[in-house]
Amino acid sequence: QHIGGRNHSGQIRVRHRGNGAKRRIRIVDFSRVEPGKHTVDRIEYDPGRTAHLALVTHKGTGKKSYILAAQGLRAGDEVESFRQGLPQELIESLGGVMDKGLIAAKTVFRGNCLPLHLIPQGTLVFNVGLRKGGRGQLCRGAGTFAMVLGAREEYEKYAKEHREEEEGEENVARLPDGTWATAKAKEKEQGKEKEVERGRDGREWKDMYINVKLKSGEIRRIHREACATIGTASNTNWNRRQLGKAGRSRWLGIRPTVRGVAMNAFEHPHGGGRGKSKGNVQPQSIWGQLTKGGFKTRKRRNVNQFVVVARPRSVTKKKKSKQEKKEKR
Repeated sequence: QHIGGRNHSGQIRVRHRGNGAKRRIRIVDFSRVEPGKHTVDRIEYDPGRTAHLALVTHKGTGKKSYILAAQGLRAGDEVESFRQGLPQELIESLGGVMDKGLIAAKTVFRGNCLPLHLIPQGTLVFNVGLRKGGRGQLCRGAGTFAMVLGAREEYEKYAKEHREEEEGEENVARLPDGTWATAKAKEKEQGKEKEVERGRDGREWKDMYINVKLKSGEIRRIHREACATIGTASNTNWNRRQLGKAGRSRWLGIRPTVRGVAMNAFEHPHGGGRGKSKGNVQPQSIWGQLTKGGFKTRKRRNVNQFVVVARPRSVTKKKKSKQEKKEKR
């Protein structure tokens, strides 16, 4: 199972990997497609991920499966997936009234899996899917979560600053010389409104997606039929763990890391010289790539259209604290 970072010919392709305790792969159900109530048998540790797993049994068929455990989920609890739609019993209990608030009161519980359009605004979720009918892909690590912000019309406070420029342009219909300020203003004044973009199900394009705020601060537009599990991923204190000794790193399959300054000149760009000196060179990797700025991989033209607000970058904790102090003053 462990190949120590080697490729098919035995050459090292990933350094600092090897040995470690044997692991058994757990097949985890990230899709949660099967409807019906499931009973939690126990919470288990999984060496392949930071969050814990829950072994669940389907009440009707007795089929067992692993799912990502939500924080606070315990043995004996019941979880259910509503990806295939609301069960007839639930609709009858509501008296046939399809009210979002009543549906949320019956379905939004820790560990339940729902499509995003059935989850109320402000709810914390994890194991979030990216496409209709797909499996959960986001927020699967220990202690991670995302917040559902709702559809586009419910997203006023976050999108306000991005809309102000457009609204300012639309308010100015004509310039002093009689020409239209923008193409939008011309179409608006002449009554030539563009056709609304619609999906296959007839919905407007803007209503087909839900805005979700991720743990990194990024706000992403995700399809309304994509799945999400209510709650926070389990094992929230994982980031506070202490390995305690070097041997525990070896159990995890992590081999020692040697600094470039401690190597010989032919082994690393920082190597050689007398004493602790890397020479008059910029910090770089063993292959010569700059490691502290100067080497970029993202292209500006390759923009993700589903990102509404990008995550904050290049702002250290010290800069953040300084900004907060200035704002308080």
